[in-house]
This record gives sequence, structure tokens and C-alpha cells, in this order.
Amino acid sequence: MGFFKLRSTPPDRVRGDFDREAWPHFREIYRAALRLTRRPAEAEDLAQEVFLQAWKSFDRFERGTNCRAWLYRILWNVDHQRMRKKRPVTLGAEAEALLAETLAAEETTPTEIRDEEVAAALEALSEEHRRILLLSDVEEFTYREIANLLKVPIGTVMSRLSRARSALRVKLRGTAAAAAVFGSRPAAQGENP
Repeated sequence: MGFFKLRSTPPDRVRGDFDREAWPHFREIYRAALRLTRRPAEAEDLAQEVFLQAWKSFDRFERGTNCRAWLYRILWNVDHQRMRKKRPVTLGAEAEALLAETLAAEETTPTEIRDEEVAAALEALSEEHRRILLLSDVEEFTYREIANLLKVPIGTVMSRLSRARSALRVKLRGTAAAAAVFGSRPAAQGENP
């Protein structure tokens, strides 16, 4: 059986639909892959793998639905497989660290921190925290869309996002303290300096 017999739609139409629905998102998927891998060559490979998988399963994509979210789901699945091959799973100390991060959030982070410092703090986060922040705060997916992408309940998305933001806040607070951002606020009226 050849390719043409497996698909019910003519191949030219499938190609046209794929070009119209999926290809406009290639640069965005590449940028997201670059944020995940932090290496251009790996990001290119990851983005190409996403589009290869998307092409292979395009007959299962429901036309008219959110192709961008569908491509991100493929990206997370492919990246998850890539990460699983790279390192073994350990939960002991990490699980305790995640639990410790669920404590109440502290003060807000000052805005006088440079972009490079924010990028470094983001890179220092765990893979899980970095992903959830990227999906929510950079890619601007809704909680429901993130839940569908990661195949977890919305409550889990909200909890992980809260922990991720808290962890980022803690990392940036250390950077701010080192840069003397705290303690540099002017005294309020009637307050002793």
C-alpha cells in the first residue's frame, strides 16, 4: 500500500492544508525549541522533528482547531522524549525542593533588573518550571490550553506556574540584593533614613 492509498484526501490538498495550517508557526516553534534547548543546532533538530511528526500525523489533525496548540503539544512530547534519553529520572531531593517552593510567595521582585539577569535566572530553573513559564508568560497560552498541551489538570498547571514564578522570584531577589536594588528605595515622609 502506498502513501496515496492510506489517505482519504488527495495528497495535494493535504500538502496545501499543512502549508496553510502548520508552516506559519515554524519560526515560533523554532524559538520555543531554542528556549528549551538553548542551543541553535539542537533547536533546529527539535523543530524539524516536530514538523516531521506533525506531517506524519496531519491526517489526525482536526481542521479548524488550534494548530498552534497542536504543534506545541508535539513539541513538548518530542522534547520530553529527548530529555528522557539524556538523563535518568530522580525524584528524591527534587521532590522535596518542589515541595519547599510551594510556601507562600514573598515580596514582589523589583523591576530594575536587567534582561540578562532575568534570562540567567530563567535558565537556572528546573526544566518543568521553565516550560510552564514559557507557555504561560512568553507564549501566552491560557491555563486550559497549557493543561491540554501538557495533558495535566488545570489545577496542576496553576500550582506548577505558581511554584515556577515563586522560584524565579527567589532567584531574582538574590540578583537584586547583590546589585543593591533592595535598600536603595527612598525613605517615605516621616520615616527615618
